Amino acid sequence: MQKKFEFIAPSADEAMDTAVQKLHIASDKIYVNVLGETEDGVNCEALVDVNLTLEGKKYLEGILKALGIGYQIEARSINGEEQIYYMIDSYENSLLIGVKGKTLEALQILLRNLISTYTKDHVITSLDIGGYRSNRARQLEILATKTAKEVVKTKVQVKLQPMNSYERRIIHEKLADWRDVYTESEGEGENRAIVIKPKTK
Repeated sequence: MQKKFEFIAPSADEAMDTAVQKLHIASDKIYVNVLGETEDGVNCEALVDVNLTLEGKKYLEGILKALGIGYQIEARSINGEEQIYYMIDSYENSLLIGVKGKTLEALQILLRNLISTYTKDHVITSLDIGGYRSNRARQLEILATKTAKEVVKTKVQVKLQPMNSYERRIIHEKLADWRDVYTESEGEGENRAIVIKPKTK
């Protein structure tokens, strides 16, 4: 896809160098148009052909190479890069996943931040490592169903262990269509947790 970026350069002669420095993209992939002068220099527009899926993969490869970790990365996009999915597999999956998936979550945030520098469009960017997220999602769906049945039977609400936003969303979505229970998130930060409550008739 082609993206537009506006930036300020010290002068028209330095516009291309400034674009390369700011965007971290080779000059042969950028077309720079000088729009006009400002008090701070010249206002410029850069047109860039960007493969978001490939840029994300290269970014992850750079991190893994710096860590000295052997890896395989699967990258695929859906609907013209409206959604991008990455799967990492290595002998150091547990290290990359971290305790309760916190390192994985941090890597995904970095990846999303990178993608957002290339486009203002909303791109759903997902990262999994060794199937951790898909396995965790299945576990959470089982937990949600089991706990909801308990709440229906006892009419007593149950508070689950604190979870990140991704995991809480799985619980919410799993129980969204249940007639006898509903879910709410309570608490702040790392202590935010889901409470499954009985519906009163």
